[in-house]
Amino acid sequence: MASRFRHNLLLGLSIFVLMVLVLAPFYWIFSSSIKLPQEIISATPTFVPHSFTTEHYDKLLGESSFPTYMRNSIVVAVGTMAITVVLSTLAAYGLYRLRFPGRITLFRVILITYAFPGVLLLVPMYQMMSKLKLVDSLTALVIVNVTLSAPFAVWMLQAFFRTIPRELEEAAALDGASRLGIIVRIMLPLAAPGVASIAIFAFITSWTEYIFSSILIISEANRTLPVGLAGIIGQYQIDWGLLLAGATATTLPVLILFSLVGRNFVEGLTAGAVK
Repeated sequence: MASRFRHNLLLGLSIFVLMVLVLAPFYWIFSSSIKLPQEIISATPTFVPHSFTTEHYDKLLGESSFPTYMRNSIVVAVGTMAITVVLSTLAAYGLYRLRFPGRITLFRVILITYAFPGVLLLVPMYQMMSKLKLVDSLTALVIVNVTLSAPFAVWMLQAFFRTIPRELEEAAALDGASRLGIIVRIMLPLAAPGVASIAIFAFITSWTEYIFSSILIISEANRTLPVGLAGIIGQYQIDWGLLLAGATATTLPVLILFSLVGRNFVEGLTAGAVK
């Protein structure tokens, strides 16, 4: 009994420490975003705000280019998510359900490409985008983010496609369903948690990507949120209130997406681990 109590106490403490580590930075950013500038830079930090103001959010939405950054990030993230889901689903189906020479080798090559740090692709990606005249365009960022997200997405879908009985495909084929019809009507509904997982993964990867965005985007009008927020940090002065309000607002689309399909995301991760 005492041993069980100690185990439960240890688990409870572990969960508490983990929650503090995860939630404390978010609370600090949000609470600081509603403080007056004098309180933000005060030598004595205040855990609970002693002042309240919305001036940072008013300035963020009314005087800065944050709405433009947000619109660009949404376009890039949604485009990346949609293309990654379509390409990865078709590629995963071909790799794990069809039989052709070199299939295993191709699968390993996909994993190997994902093992290299993305920064190694900076120069070749920039040269390729320059030749295609896509530098300083959102299309270039969508292509880059799909390149970074698709290999892991294909690998992730294997756990779902491999466990779907082939008899279902054969029965649908006997009923006259085409290959594409089998994918849309049979495979996708059964692999819905996996598809939701790769959709969230592609969205977050694109939403937080900074290195390629800072290199490929030149104009202010095409900046995304990570690059735009970094621009708030000046050489001699930092508007902490504006930066913290921007950081808080940046998390909202991710929280909304996760609240809509987060359950499928968790189910996808756990189902992929045991199937």
